[in-house]
Amino acid sequence: MSTLPQIGQKLPEFSLPAVSQNGEGFDEMTVSNANLAGRPAVLFFYPKDATSGCTIEVCNFRDLYSEFEKIGIMVIGISRDKLSAHKKFITNQNLPYPLASDEGSKLIQEWGLLKQATMYGKPVTKVARTTFVIDGDGIVRHVFENVTPLGHAQEVLDFARSVS
Repeated sequence: MSTLPQIGQKLPEFSLPAVSQNGEGFDEMTVSNANLAGRPAVLFFYPKDATSGCTIEVCNFRDLYSEFEKIGIMVIGISRDKLSAHKKFITNQNLPYPLASDEGSKLIQEWGLLKQATMYGKPVTKVARTTFVIDGDGIVRHVFENVTPLGHAQEVLDFARSVS
């Protein structure tokens, strides 16, 4: 059964492979509860690399990244794309934060983020744009659902500033 993590609850255990740019190439890592321990984070789930809405969303987080860093918050994007697709997306959009891969949709499914929709008249299964703000103790402080890509990063930053 899938359950969306709720405000005030401890973030469920998870572990995903991720990649980030390091200036000379890429660092592959694991993003998990253990990595996040002691540091607030924003985990934003998006449908697909290099699509119009997702590009807007990741670039908005990119453009505000230094502001998130100033208040000590990690930013991590998560989708079902492979790490190889993430590397290309990171390079093309010059993203300063890691992208994690849930290639098998296990976590996305566990957290209830897979939604049935219709695209161009055909049924599709897609990832619901959802963002979690987590405090340094691993507690969910806010859940943004049904996210509109444009302006969302600013909305998350405004919330994060209000509680930091």
